[in-house]
Amino acid sequence: MSLEVSDLTIDIAGRRVVDGVSFAVPDGARVGLIGESGSGKSLTALAILGLLPDGAEVSGSIRWNGRELVGLRDRDLAKVRGDEIGMVFQEPQTALNPIRTVGRQMVEPIRIHRGASRKAAAARAVELARTVSLPDPEAIVARYPHQLSGGQRQRVATAMALACDPDLLIADEPTTALDVTIQAEVLELLRGLVADRGMSLLFITHDLAVLAQVADRAVVLERGRVVEEGEVRALLTAPAHPVTQGLLRDATATLWRPGGSDE
Repeated sequence: MSLEVSDLTIDIAGRRVVDGVSFAVPDGARVGLIGESGSGKSLTALAILGLLPDGAEVSGSIRWNGRELVGLRDRDLAKVRGDEIGMVFQEPQTALNPIRTVGRQMVEPIRIHRGASRKAAAARAVELARTVSLPDPEAIVARYPHQLSGGQRQRVATAMALACDPDLLIADEPTTALDVTIQAEVLELLRGLVADRGMSLLFITHDLAVLAQVADRAVVLERGRVVEEGEVRALLTAPAHPVTQGLLRDATATLWRPGGSDE
């Protein structure tokens, strides 16, 4: 399965927020979209799954495994979301329903897309909790989001995205609200899951040091446009565009140091 975005343009309330963005995520690849706040990276990800706000106007092409997603009916897009493409959103606290147990939320995609029975779904919830290394899976699936730490909520969100074994995982700033130690654990989890399952990864971030932990190739955005693209190692050592150079200066030193290992 491969993703191809070509000349993607997004207008919201008469303002162009994404302007001619093109990139590809080949089968099994790990690609990053990186840029400062307002660069259009998250909107690009939302456009892939048809989750842009009402009134947004989209043109260009988004092809998933050869199938055009732009203009696809929401009913058909819903079959792609979760089943073939999973997404981990930026803020699990707001993405999770506070009045449902995390186990029930983990398996909701399975109930919707696969028609799993309640018993099978409950067993799958425990399995997913174990997959994302949540402690005491049998107990944690019965808890509510407010009873979990920020890192645990992010693992729940990741489990939800993995529930139907998607071919592509989109992770939108999944470590932004976490401290450095938990951030490193979540990045290690994502890296391992993608490798073990043979998934493709589209990772969205403003932090070049974070991106270096999970992606091989990066697309740099500024004000909705691609300004640089290349291997992550090359961007870390010889960034060409001023925006990339600024991202390098701001990189989290505790996660990447010049000349250090990227393993």
